[in-house]
Amino acid sequence: MKAVVLGFGRSGQAAQAALAARGDDVTVVEKADLVVASPGVRVMSELEFGVRGLKARGVQLLAVTGSKGKSSVVKLVADALTRAGRRAVPCGNYGLPVSAVGACDWAVVEVSSFQLETTNLPPDTFAAAAVLNLQADHLDRHGSLELYHALKLKLLGMTRRPVKGWDCAADASACALLAGSYFDNDILRANGCAAVALLRAAGLDDASIAAAFAAFAPLPHRMNLVAELNGVRYIDDSKATSVAALAAGVTMAGARVRLIAGGLPKGDDPKTASSPLTKRVKKVYLIGRCAEEFRSAWSDAVDCEICGTMEKAVEAAMRDAETGETVLLSPGTASFDQFKNFGERGDVFAQLVKREGIKEK
Repeated sequence: MKAVVLGFGRSGQAAQAALAARGDDVTVVEKADLVVASPGVRVMSELEFGVRGLKARGVQLLAVTGSKGKSSVVKLVADALTRAGRRAVPCGNYGLPVSAVGACDWAVVEVSSFQLETTNLPPDTFAAAAVLNLQADHLDRHGSLELYHALKLKLLGMTRRPVKGWDCAADASACALLAGSYFDNDILRANGCAAVALLRAAGLDDASIAAAFAAFAPLPHRMNLVAELNGVRYIDDSKATSVAALAAGVTMAGARVRLIAGGLPKGDDPKTASSPLTKRVKKVYLIGRCAEEFRSAWSDAVDCEICGTMEKAVEAAMRDAETGETVLLSPGTASFDQFKNFGERGDVFAQLVKREGIKEK
């Protein structure tokens, strides 16, 4: 087969290696502003290519998509299967590219809306698949909320056991299993119950599922406490890359929040966060390209200060914060205007907090 791999990031590299390993003639095109495909050329995502390969090897698959919380659910499910003695690999948009997955019994696949644009798989592909939630995100890519949501829901047509996260929190037998875990709160409970549904579909008993929730450690940059200085908590929620995720982070942080937000906007409306800002946030410290846009949207709801950079925002928030308050980095945007990714953004926040804390001592 003659194959072309478009893009040479992690997924592209994995696809190229898998194609070359089976003897195909592979051409890599690393950068292109536009790809026009003739109707005679089959276009397939790396996700679909990898999934078809895993199915051919007899690997069983679970899939997770949604606007917020995908990676945490994928990690939990893979961890639970592994604890139960099954070789499970988290992959896709989190973990390994699907094409790079080696020997295993189960693959737990995080699926993004970008991947779903060019993925078409039959309804018996996944043992179960979940859409956790549908919020506003990636509108700069997809153009409309309706198309973005339709792409997410497309995943449910690839399984005979669809899981809708927003229905799962009504399952009382699942909610008992989350007690005391990372998911035991109003924001994440539905995601946790969706994970229960996936694990039950994979054949795990409730005792094994409860043990996995009790042992779960959250991923970095997701409401992680990085320091507590002079009675002030500093929380890194840099993974909040949409306005809806920002609103969820503010709600989880509790009352008396000083919020650091801003970056590269993704097309969602910042005004949708006005209600939690009014109820919980004392002041917003704005950074990045959208600082003025966010200030304009929120100035009637909350006091806003344009700081520009993370360093200035951290300095200002630490200057103003009082005992019992929380300084929360929950940007509500992409990071690429000032950072390589959301991970670097969160790391810089944590480093600055710790540096300023040392100065105070």
